[in-house]
Amino acid sequence: MIENRPWLRFYGKVPANLSYPDVTLYEAVAVSAQRTPDAIAWDFFDTLCNYRDFLSAINICANALAALGLKTGERILISMPTSPQGVTAFYAANKLGAVPALIHPLSTPPEIEHYLKLSGARIVLTLDAFYARFAGLGPDAAPETLILARISDYLSPLKKFAFWITKGRKIARVPADTRVRWWKDMMTFPHPEVVRAGSGSRDPAAILFSGGTTGSPKGIVLSNLNFISEGMQVAAWVGIGNGDAILAILPIFHGFGLAVCVNTAFMAGGKSILVPAFSAEVVAKLIRDKRPTLLVGVPTLFDALARDPSLAKADLSCLRATFSGADTLARPIKERFEKLVASRGGNAKLLEGYGLTEAVSGIMAMPADQYREGSIGVPLPDMLAKICRIGSEEELPPGEEGEICLCGPAVMQGYLDDPEATRETLRTHRDGRTWLHTGDIGKMDADGFFYFTSRLKRMIKSSGFNVYPAQVEAVLYRHPLVEDACVAGVPDTAQVERVKAFVVLKDRALAGPATERTLIEYCQANLIKWSCPREIEFRDALPKTLIGKIDYRALVREHIARHDSGKAAK
Repeated sequence: MIENRPWLRFYGKVPANLSYPDVTLYEAVAVSAQRTPDAIAWDFFDTLCNYRDFLSAINICANALAALGLKTGERILISMPTSPQGVTAFYAANKLGAVPALIHPLSTPPEIEHYLKLSGARIVLTLDAFYARFAGLGPDAAPETLILARISDYLSPLKKFAFWITKGRKIARVPADTRVRWWKDMMTFPHPEVVRAGSGSRDPAAILFSGGTTGSPKGIVLSNLNFISEGMQVAAWVGIGNGDAILAILPIFHGFGLAVCVNTAFMAGGKSILVPAFSAEVVAKLIRDKRPTLLVGVPTLFDALARDPSLAKADLSCLRATFSGADTLARPIKERFEKLVASRGGNAKLLEGYGLTEAVSGIMAMPADQYREGSIGVPLPDMLAKICRIGSEEELPPGEEGEICLCGPAVMQGYLDDPEATRETLRTHRDGRTWLHTGDIGKMDADGFFYFTSRLKRMIKSSGFNVYPAQVEAVLYRHPLVEDACVAGVPDTAQVERVKAFVVLKDRALAGPATERTLIEYCQANLIKWSCPREIEFRDALPKTLIGKIDYRALVREHIARHDSGKAAK
């Protein structure tokens, strides 16, 4: 079945196969700089940088990093928001053949210590505001060199003053520390010129961190080819070119943020609008002011944008393509956002996609002229996908649920220094290909459209039956009283786990037993018995992860904490 790739007949003008150049990420950006030197590469709070100056800054940074002792094959830890410094250092390290390991700048000291030990990085780039998190690490984990940047490094004098008044003056002064090097000084002090390392497309380009399909935090090693193939696949699917501008909302420690919102834009000669702090209000303002052509985000972002009063009067004709990923896109959210765009002069559809860090990021998407409710789309060019029986390599026929498995140039090299987990996740099947076992449950229809059901780790096992939270959430979202919903399994002595829904109502005043009964009965009318919530907890808001996804783990932890405290009180 997989050999036929039934989804290809829905490709339209998108090529089924692409030819990937044997280059590094640094070389790919250099090609764009040679082709369109005067085009804007990035925009950071109205500070603009064209490709000529961007490549120059990358070269200067590479010289400085080499002078600090960063060598081919070594790793540098980048703990930065989406900013010029983080992006520049990423490509500078690539020029040297070094491997950047990127983490969230709000990581806690224990997390930072774990990342440093795992990566072996001696040099760290972070913001002055986070100096204390690194300075206080124990001697076994502390970095040898700490490069500190300031958000104000690339701001105009007026915006620099505004930042100082609102936030900058609250940042503690960095004490004298022989390990500290300041970004601004590093980029102005002359250093010996270095030549590009002899790295190739299949050499490591980055380490991103994820829970991994095996459940424990791991470093995911991605090659130059992984990033380049992902960028070219997305560009071919959407048609990204020189005149496009994409909002880099997702952070650079996130596969989609780094690979698509940044690297794909640079490979195509487009503009990346760097967004260091995520909020719906900031994104709405940037859409109004910057008029991006491409917008990528998580469902909660599009839901918030659809409700933003400022966009109800904005011209949205600039939006050419919008994609939602990282979580299930409920149909009401899709319809509300598309209605807003259409009412404000645009015709972009909100298309759902699918991906995971082990394959860089998005490797499936809905064709622009198609919509199938609940579908995450079809594989992008050169990517293969199939459904295997859980725990095996047996391919299942269309319509049957199993594990989503992927194959193609975007699939990772493996987990950092963890051959056992790599062997478990990357398996050679009977066809001789290496397949990534994603740990995600789904199915494929006869036309080759895929459907995500749940993550194996999130699947609820209630009284021996499998319950898929996304299916229950989709039903709740259809009820007119529901604004937001999350379904999770909570401990139960009789059922092992019971299904619980956490719901935000459009009218918070209706929260109570009567509405709980109404929603449970609605689920009973639309779902098989064991998938229905046994209880509903009404909330004013649902917790979010650092990239804006609903944090179901936090809800479960809160439920358990309340339950345990209740038992203790007895």
